[in-house]
Amino acid sequence: MNLQPIRGRVRTGLPALLLGAALLFTTACSGGAGGAGGSGDDNSGGGAKTGTEASKAVVTVKPDDGAKEVATSGVLKITSAGGKLATVTVADTKGNAVDGTIGADGASWEPSRHLASATEYKVHAVAKDEAGRESAKDTTFTTLTPANTFIGQYTPEDGSTVGVGMPVSISFSRGITNPEAVEKAVTVTAEPSVPIEGHWFGNDRLDFRPEKYWAAGTTVTVKLALDGVEGRPGVYGKQTRTVTFKVGRSQVSTVDASAYTMEVVRDGQVLKNVPITAGAPSTTTYNGQMVISEKYKVTRMNGATVGFGGEYDISDVPHAMRLSNSGTFVHGNYWASSGTFGSENVSHGCIGLKDVRGAGDGNQPAAWFFNESLIGDVVVVKNSKDKQIAPDNGLNGWNMDWAEWIK
Repeated sequence: MNLQPIRGRVRTGLPALLLGAALLFTTACSGGAGGAGGSGDDNSGGGAKTGTEASKAVVTVKPDDGAKEVATSGVLKITSAGGKLATVTVADTKGNAVDGTIGADGASWEPSRHLASATEYKVHAVAKDEAGRESAKDTTFTTLTPANTFIGQYTPEDGSTVGVGMPVSISFSRGITNPEAVEKAVTVTAEPSVPIEGHWFGNDRLDFRPEKYWAAGTTVTVKLALDGVEGRPGVYGKQTRTVTFKVGRSQVSTVDASAYTMEVVRDGQVLKNVPITAGAPSTTTYNGQMVISEKYKVTRMNGATVGFGGEYDISDVPHAMRLSNSGTFVHGNYWASSGTFGSENVSHGCIGLKDVRGAGDGNQPAAWFFNESLIGDVVVVKNSKDKQIAPDNGLNGWNMDWAEWIK
């Protein structure tokens, strides 16, 4: 069989096909570069600029993406080079956003507060260069899980109604060596609004109050954002809580130890003058402004617990209301003679009102005062031959003037 003519046709056909393709390719390229009748090296037309150049802004996030055991403060920072930050969002997996501020120059963002511990955060940051082109970065990191923690035990209770003298008092379970960070994590606001300031008593108690007693009807909100706060080296807060309480009517009672009387004033009007007995000459009652911090219809009072040895141990003291941590109460007294009240001071430093054993007679002066009083009401003692009570002995910071309180 003679196959030679077939081989010849194949060899002469392929070069013609390739040549045609090359000519088509060249024509297409020439047309794209210069256009019809145009010059191939003229780049002034719109076709040469696609508008897809990359942004010159570069976003950097610290800590690195995927980082673990990140410190809750001092680490998170977002910066931009070659442009300005336009949008920064940092939030945990529940969508709780972290407040922060972009610097005036647009070059950096830092959080306004600490981060929570043992929490995963997602970062989304966008920067723009001078031409308005955007550059974005998304990262994720997780904060440390602390081995040692602290909490704050607070008063008053959430939802309570209290007297006008009630401060916000927080006692911490561990001594605090970084008070600025802890205080920054506690927010106290009032409606109607009034300036409120905190004051530290030692390293484990922080109280908040306004300059003067709360106005009757005020609503106070306390936000504890302690989770993640490093209160002392290696010890972190583990508490996030919002507490709201209401200030009731205004009641301030004034005890005149030398006149043996107590005047009870509510909303500017005298309700009653009550005969009392105050501290005996050897065991006088503190002077000053004292806040009722606890109420007991019946309680036990043992002198050994407050430095009086075995001088008394009464198991059923009626209508008792605490005024100090050191054992000052205003309470019912059934063991003194009736003539004592209003004429003589015989107590171990407490303020006594006539009462009966068992606290069962609502007509007694002590029962009346107990029923008319709220935790947070103020009892002022004057004309006693004793010193003024210390501001931290009970909830009695009102005995510190405002200038000293806000130092």
